[in-house]
Amino acid sequence: MSSFVSTMTPKQIVEALDKYIIGQKDAKMAVAVALRNRYRRSLLSDDIREDVTPRNIIMIGPTGVGKTEIARRLSKLVNAPFVKVEATKYTEVGYVGRDVESMVRDLVEDAVRLVTRMKEKEVEARATELAEERVLDLILPNLKQPERPFETSATSTNLPTLTTRDKYRTRLREGRLDNLPVEIEVEDSQPMNAIGIMGGMNDDIMSQMQDALESMMPKRRKKKQTTVANAVKILKEEEAKKLINMDDVTTLALEAAQRDGIIFIDEIDKIGSKGSGHGPDVSREGVQRDFLPIVEGTTVNTKYGVVKTDHILFIAAGAFHMTKVTDLIPELQGRFPIRVELSSLSENDFKQILTDPENALIKQETALLETEDVHLVFTDDAIAQIAHMAYMMNETMEEIGARRLHTVMETLLEEISFSADEHQGQTFTIDADYVKTRLEKVYKETNLNKYIL
Repeated sequence: MSSFVSTMTPKQIVEALDKYIIGQKDAKMAVAVALRNRYRRSLLSDDIREDVTPRNIIMIGPTGVGKTEIARRLSKLVNAPFVKVEATKYTEVGYVGRDVESMVRDLVEDAVRLVTRMKEKEVEARATELAEERVLDLILPNLKQPERPFETSATSTNLPTLTTRDKYRTRLREGRLDNLPVEIEVEDSQPMNAIGIMGGMNDDIMSQMQDALESMMPKRRKKKQTTVANAVKILKEEEAKKLINMDDVTTLALEAAQRDGIIFIDEIDKIGSKGSGHGPDVSREGVQRDFLPIVEGTTVNTKYGVVKTDHILFIAAGAFHMTKVTDLIPELQGRFPIRVELSSLSENDFKQILTDPENALIKQETALLETEDVHLVFTDDAIAQIAHMAYMMNETMEEIGARRLHTVMETLLEEISFSADEHQGQTFTIDADYVKTRLEKVYKETNLNKYIL
């Protein structure tokens, strides 16, 4: 079984998502089952495993109801390669911009980062030791070979002994040398400019050419003034890279991307076409047809090797205000057999979003102001009033879902936040009357464009 396959049960996945996302039970269940099927597939025999393909999902619902948040939390929940892309960023083959295959290349890059971090943890202890020795060489330049102590006092004149190095190593590990200035030599991370590349070339091809040019040129080094604490961190990363076999990393990353990768395609409704086949609709249909082989299963060349997309899980999402799922080309519709509709948020949902999740808005705003020793207390009637006003704004103006709460909270606390440095040690009680007073003008305003995020 792949080490990147989540072993969480569907119930456990939904419970984990419930900590951050209010409602949307159907969508949570759909992604939970899709993830669990990954685990189930990994337990099958070889003769049937290849025939079991992912049940791709398309989530339909207005903006701000949790589609993107489900994807974001999913990426943190699963230990697997994950990328979120926007369908509108891609262009038809032959046009300037990103081609659809770049989403697979991005997935492989994420897989490489994931595997590299895993391997770095395995060699962390040794890399730390090597980094410490390099820093000690800089602090104690006269002692390069600490393996044996000096035998006579005559030979040790004006030179630090092994005991001295040991003492400095202890101080280093205790953090007593953290702020000591030191000069180290590091790799120059400034990218090389690809001169002479013809204009109008596809962005991804240009990126690949840039990578190829940089790989052929020797790595440049530069001097850097820093502290001992930062030097240990930088040198530890360098030593870890030396200890890791990048061929193994590449092999594992390609396998992880192919078997366990997840690609979340947002705003897929924006490439739906419902016109007569003229103008921009032609371009949108062209992008859809470029998407099709990626989702159906094909091979994509990356700088790390060839990737098969047959078993990558695709989750798409869109508001579908101006179009319907049926406006996508039939072949692409067929590659997303699981469709779930996310409902608009109710007034009660807004109340829960304000208080229940682990990252609830009121918890965030309270924590931010507490950094300046300003304390907020929200009464129950204030929370109810905030939820009511946000809900009514969505009903009477543009529907932006939970994002409306950000607008309301920012306006509500603007005055306190602006003068927080003058109110250190004070506690502000936010009640319903305060909410009405602060938001009355905004609530009555017909044009809220400047407040909408």
